[in-house]
Amino acid sequence: MWIVSFWIFPLLSACMWLAMLIAMLVSWVRDGRPHYPSMEQGQTIAYISDVGAERLKPLFVGGSVVTVVFLDLAFLAERWLRHSNQLAGNKGKFDKACAVLSIFFAIAGAAGLILLSIFDTLRHPKMHDGFLVLFLAGYVVSAVLICAEYLRIGIFYRREHRVLLASFFIKLAFIIIEVGLAIGFGICMSGKGGSQNTGAILEWVIAFVFTGYVLSFVVDLLPSVRTRRHVPQGEKYMGHGGFAGSPEENVSIEEPLTHDSAGPNTGFYRGQRV
Repeated sequence: MWIVSFWIFPLLSACMWLAMLIAMLVSWVRDGRPHYPSMEQGQTIAYISDVGAERLKPLFVGGSVVTVVFLDLAFLAERWLRHSNQLAGNKGKFDKACAVLSIFFAIAGAAGLILLSIFDTLRHPKMHDGFLVLFLAGYVVSAVLICAEYLRIGIFYRREHRVLLASFFIKLAFIIIEVGLAIGFGICMSGKGGSQNTGAILEWVIAFVFTGYVLSFVVDLLPSVRTRRHVPQGEKYMGHGGFAGSPEENVSIEEPLTHDSAGPNTGFYRGQRV
């Protein structure tokens, strides 16, 4: 059974984000789908920002802060776990640079979300739109950099750590979907009436898709967990000097960390006779 570890960060982030979105959407519908002052004439579907600019603003601000704080903690945890060989280590300067830059852009995206929730669309429309762009661009660029990092590591460890390539494809799908939706969203925002309704729908879809991206980090961090039957990903194959080496040079230590006094593993420790 998996024990609580760093994977809890993205899980908490996703749960907070999803709960906030559902609460805001349900509240707007329950109130009779009101036309808020920030909505344009002819617009009948509220943007997330329209709902967040009214009485639910404390929820919007608080939920956004909790979401990005735990998500960025997941980014930092992933970097530390690779550095400490609890996850498959980076193989060169390129993927390390991608990892560091991905954290930088994730923090920029986090700042964008927090600021757009504070500077709402009703009172600060221009600042709100600017911070919205920062939020979307920050996390999309961060995802691109993570994909570059995971592609490099996943190719090297393609036999041992297929989860890296799986995570790569999940994040690549997120990039393609979000960029496509964001383009449509931007086009609709520049229109009036009916196009604004389409834009509002696209914004809700973009937000819910972001939940899946956050949850993908649970997949990334789970292999670092140590239990009686599971060795952390980075320790399964260790090369010279404490860094993960090539498959041919590595020595597997996938055996359980403990053994009973009797049984088939008697006299062995981590695959070596004692």
